[in-house]
Amino acid sequence: MEQHTGNSGPPPGCPAHENLKLYGPAFGANPDSHYNYLRAMGPIATVDIADGVEVRLVTAYTTALEVLKNSNLFIRDSRTWRALQEGRVDPNSPALPMMAWRPNALFADGAAHARLRPAVTDSLKLVDEQLLGRQAEQVADYLISQFSSPLKQVDLVQEYTSPLPLLVFGSLFGCPPELGDRIIAGITGIFTGVPDADVMLGTALFELVALKRRQPGDDVTSRLLAHQAGLTDEEACNQLVTMLSGGTAPLTAAISTGIALMLGDEKYATGNYSARDAVQEVLWNYAPLANYAAHYPVADVKVGNQVLYAHDPVLISFAGANTDPSARNEVNSESHLAFGAGPHACPAKDPAWVIAVKAIETLMKRLPDLELRCDFHALTWNQDPWTRSLVSLPVRYTTPAPIPRRSPAAAPMAAAEPAAPAAAPEPLHATASSAGSPQAPRRKKGMFSRLVDWINGQ
Repeated sequence: MEQHTGNSGPPPGCPAHENLKLYGPAFGANPDSHYNYLRAMGPIATVDIADGVEVRLVTAYTTALEVLKNSNLFIRDSRTWRALQEGRVDPNSPALPMMAWRPNALFADGAAHARLRPAVTDSLKLVDEQLLGRQAEQVADYLISQFSSPLKQVDLVQEYTSPLPLLVFGSLFGCPPELGDRIIAGITGIFTGVPDADVMLGTALFELVALKRRQPGDDVTSRLLAHQAGLTDEEACNQLVTMLSGGTAPLTAAISTGIALMLGDEKYATGNYSARDAVQEVLWNYAPLANYAAHYPVADVKVGNQVLYAHDPVLISFAGANTDPSARNEVNSESHLAFGAGPHACPAKDPAWVIAVKAIETLMKRLPDLELRCDFHALTWNQDPWTRSLVSLPVRYTTPAPIPRRSPAAAPMAAAEPAAPAAAPEPLHATASSAGSPQAPRRKKGMFSRLVDWINGQ
């Protein structure tokens, strides 16, 4: 299924005297026409990513690689962003949650990056991919078992692809059920605008870190804390936030789009293409993280016939670069930029691949007659510049294949003693929790607790 057009004229509703807007209904309906138009202007073009927020966007593959790999000239610390420092960016702008500096490896350069990055990569390298695949299948089975519509219809984005990465990450982090519930509720609340969601997330993560300091296990959190980098509690929490926020939304997008391709593209009906093929096609043609990785030149630099000015943001269009005809490779190659490149490339590439493929394979196996309730081209996509993700994925099915119950020994984690409540310092804005107080009301079990109960046959 080829989504791309050869039209290089301005997209509908694009006034010639204004920057092209990389958000809104027109962009969401046809982002490729926007990338084609921008590429006709050169390897880099000026766009708006929110009202009043102007950036330079790289849509050429080779130029994107040059920026991503040159960490001496292009840094990631957004505290150098000129317009932000001069007060020209609205403090309530939707661009700030994605671009504002945070104390993590993603926004670090030089010695700080050299210290924080290995703590993350080394912790993820030790993930057992076979075990991770079983855990992803386990979560998939649980979510499918919860489909309850008498009409055998479900929106897979809401009921499957959005919760699945969060539940798997809860397992990777070694969360006891109650803390897993609160972490998932917190990160979900941040994405959906729930008041004080950052407080909930920060408090829960600091409690998780306190627990793993006292009772380390075979999980990413424990390995992060034991790393020779010697992370503080605050540093460890901020790396976990980065993994959650940077991993779950793109994974949801990749799984959703991969399923849509397998159900909506005729070539997958032949049986000659697998879930792995679908994920690879998504990474090339529908880059889940579409436009991101803001870099800031430390000095004015000329690229082609254009000048990039010091401290003005330069974003990478992974979606535009991947579909650049001048550097297009075969879809089955590994040279796409969906996971980035250079010193800040995604450290969770291999785990993300395992989770996405297993999520699609398990769904297709359990619901062998699954079908879309609309044409692929009628599906609705989000309208923000950051991710290429489906708003919904409506499907129907008849009778699911039997879902095996898991023995308690196969549970992704065992219940653990909660850590003592802890207040999180900035920037997580956590406050002390009353979870451990004997007067606190009994908590309603959240999604993670219900998953553990289901695995244990309760």
